[in-house]
Amino acid sequence: MSGVEFDAELDVRKLACPLPILRAKKSLAAMRAGQVLRIVATDQGSPKDFLDFCSKTGNELLSSEVCGDEFIFLIRRRAD
Repeated sequence: MSGVEFDAELDVRKLACPLPILRAKKSLAAMRAGQVLRIVATDQGSPKDFLDFCSKTGNELLSSEVCGDEFIFLIRRRAD
């Protein structure tokens, strides 16, 4: 993930659903519109969970990638 800047990072490794989504929701709520949150997760269901979360909340899933046994997501907070 070269060259992509983010404003905050959330480590939800070793947490199972729904905790990664709940923590991301809380982190995004504390951010300003347009800011980017980087999330590192290990839950195998997290790619689908974050895709669903973004489509339902209006936040933008900028990227979703696998790095070893970790999933890395970049989510841009929606405008209010």
